[in-house]
Amino acid sequence: MESFSLILAIVVVTALAFDFTNGFHDTANAMATTISTGALRPKVAVAMSAVLNLVGAFLSVEVANTISKGLVDETGIRPEVIFAALVGAILWNLLTWLVGLPSSSSHALMGGLIGATIASAGMGAVHGDALVTKVLIPAIAAPIVAGIAAMLATRLSYTLGKKADGKAAAKGYRAGQIASAGLVSLAHGTNDAQKTMGIITLALVAGGAVAPDSDPPTWVILSAGLAIALGTYLGGWRIIRTMGKGLTDLQPQQGFAAQTSAATVILASSHLGFSLSTTHSVSGAVMGAGLGRKGGVVRWSTATRMFVAWGLTLPAAALVGALAESVTDLGDWGTAVVAIFLVASSAAIWKISRREVIDASNVNGTEESAAIPTAPVTESLTATIPSPAATAAAVEPTAPAV
Repeated sequence: MESFSLILAIVVVTALAFDFTNGFHDTANAMATTISTGALRPKVAVAMSAVLNLVGAFLSVEVANTISKGLVDETGIRPEVIFAALVGAILWNLLTWLVGLPSSSSHALMGGLIGATIASAGMGAVHGDALVTKVLIPAIAAPIVAGIAAMLATRLSYTLGKKADGKAAAKGYRAGQIASAGLVSLAHGTNDAQKTMGIITLALVAGGAVAPDSDPPTWVILSAGLAIALGTYLGGWRIIRTMGKGLTDLQPQQGFAAQTSAATVILASSHLGFSLSTTHSVSGAVMGAGLGRKGGVVRWSTATRMFVAWGLTLPAAALVGALAESVTDLGDWGTAVVAIFLVASSAAIWKISRREVIDASNVNGTEESAAIPTAPVTESLTATIPSPAATAAAVEPTAPAV
């Protein structure tokens, strides 16, 4: 019983670590456009986003229930399976953060869970209907719907603002951006924080700590909300740069349209219990806003890199989750090996990131700081997904290959 209690505690701590990475990985979803247009100073923006993510975590549990009750057969899941799933999700989050790609933390989590579950209990333990209707279809539909809405909203904004004073209109739209960015942060809390709540609840059910079909306990909601808020406050500056400057150059009107459209899609999906990718929604909205302004452009090379990362997220996290589960299945020593590997890999990625520091002081930079060096741990990823320097307009890549 002591050993079992220990593994359950490890799962909960690892889940909160994933929630933390989700926070700094997805800060760009709410605040990248607000920071890139100058509506808010970077540190003020991430602090505001952190508070609203925490508030949003308490507004609903529908998405948490989708994760804990709908995606896999909770009766056949052991705590070790969930631990393995979290390993896959965390490592994918860190790798994509290192190369500045706004991939989906949600799909990383679900991919890890699916892979670990299949390795442990077989394909039959995954609910295919829930995977298709509540994960895969929203993954495709969300960026399209948000992109079309943002494009139409941008065109309407410019049409209505033709006769308005330019400076006054820009000031008004910046104020609107602040409000809409707050709405995106709130929506992010209602959707992404709940995914960690769902995974912890699933672990508690698997460990016999709570009854099957239970809603997340209050302490789970609070701890998940605090973890994602802390991660958000630290700011995922690499991804903020890509989202704010790498996809397109946004004016305040476009930023307002993009954020409002994305927030609407995310809140609607949270209400319906869809485990939506906020990254997909916001990225689609940003691209739609870029196309909505006359003369506006979308840097399709950057967008293509994002699409490739999106396509790789579920299978890559699933593969790591399955491998980790195979090792943890060997016993306590196997679980210890996986835990050591996770900590060592995370530390190595962080150390590599220090070679080119991107923070609040240079997040809007476009030349020297736009190049993120590659390294052996990310060599295979960046071979498929070119360096961010290659996507900067009129800037030649300067970072040497390692």
